[in-house]
Amino acid sequence: MGYGRSYGGGGSRDFRGSTGPKPVEVGKEYDIEVTEISRQGDGIARVQGFVVFVKNGKVGQKVKVKVDQVGNRFATATVVS
Repeated sequence: MGYGRSYGGGGSRDFRGSTGPKPVEVGKEYDIEVTEISRQGDGIARVQGFVVFVKNGKVGQKVKVKVDQVGNRFATATVVS
């Protein structure tokens, strides 16, 4: 009866973005700016606050990327130009 997904019951964490529509879609292209580097060395960009990991991205790059995968908390993409 709706109790199957209570992980820790309540609290102040905000999960609104984890199940709703994402601002990016698999296969679509987006113009982004890489603002950080991940621990694994990939670039990190954001689309409407949603994290996108960019393979081989470098800080300061303004590029077009194609989204490869979209998860609940982040997406992965590759540079197309």
